[in-house]
Amino acid sequence: MSSRYGEFPGARPRRLRTTPAMRRMVAETRLSPAELILPMFVREGISAPQEISSMPGVVQHTRDSLRKAAAEAAAAGVGGIMLFGVPEVKDAVGSQGTEPDGILQLGIRDVVSEVGDALVVMSDLCLDEYTDHGHCGVLDAEGRVDNDATLERYAEMAQVQADAGVHVVGPSGMMDGQVGVVRDALDEIGKQDVAILAYTAKYASAFYGPFREAVNSSLKGDRKTYQQDPANLREAMRELALDLEEGADMVMVKPALPYLDVLRRVADEVNVPVAAYQISGEYSMVEAAAANGWIDRDRAIMETLTSIRRAGANMILTYWATEAAQRL
Repeated sequence: MSSRYGEFPGARPRRLRTTPAMRRMVAETRLSPAELILPMFVREGISAPQEISSMPGVVQHTRDSLRKAAAEAAAAGVGGIMLFGVPEVKDAVGSQGTEPDGILQLGIRDVVSEVGDALVVMSDLCLDEYTDHGHCGVLDAEGRVDNDATLERYAEMAQVQADAGVHVVGPSGMMDGQVGVVRDALDEIGKQDVAILAYTAKYASAFYGPFREAVNSSLKGDRKTYQQDPANLREAMRELALDLEEGADMVMVKPALPYLDVLRRVADEVNVPVAAYQISGEYSMVEAAAANGWIDRDRAIMETLTSIRRAGANMILTYWATEAAQRL
């Protein structure tokens, strides 16, 4: 049988799959530790790390264990960490979120002191961890989330987090106008160098369940009036345009795996870095399936991360960040 270019038997794509070295050399998508961001929870009033039952291997940190985990992540080459605070006391307006000595602000100071500029220190800028009703904003007299009143709280949060030394704030509440308000608040106190990672397309997903245990959420009901409808893609592009106009330095799609099509569209549209958050439910599904012997855990972790990178993410928030970085 004669060989002709572009046809079998001359054309044999399997030639490029023959050995591990060959597959590694021609791989189109590569993961780097610097692209990984580790989300971490720091909890007030505990003396030892607390396991999160629905997220095997993830804990609520003490301030001391947070510092150690941050140092370990930096040593592994992880690009950044995203900090969430878990306070002892909550109220209707999330007062602990704007206390200079609130648990998140203390955690920021601790980590910056520990690792300096060895990795990028990011902080969640949202009220849901601090409110007794569990919503991402303050409520009006009828129990609805008041968008504009919430923005005033976000401005205060941005300033105390910046004063604590954070490098990047992540406004995640999906309030209209949040990026612009946060940018103005930061610039007002001379924090022009603090960047904003905009939670541009954050969907009202079923995959957040384990996270609510992680932050001791008080939420009853849902967040469908402000998080995005899972059915909508065009709406995500509108959110993207608004966030960029308001001054976002980076943008995010959350969750990751159920929204790879959205991630691809966002990545194709912008000239700023794009992040994707591999959220708690995505993590827990893999861990649960692996614990039952149904999948190969290590391969599944790397396959999911590669798929998110392939879809266009420049950065991936993942609870496996340190572990994956140590393997890369």
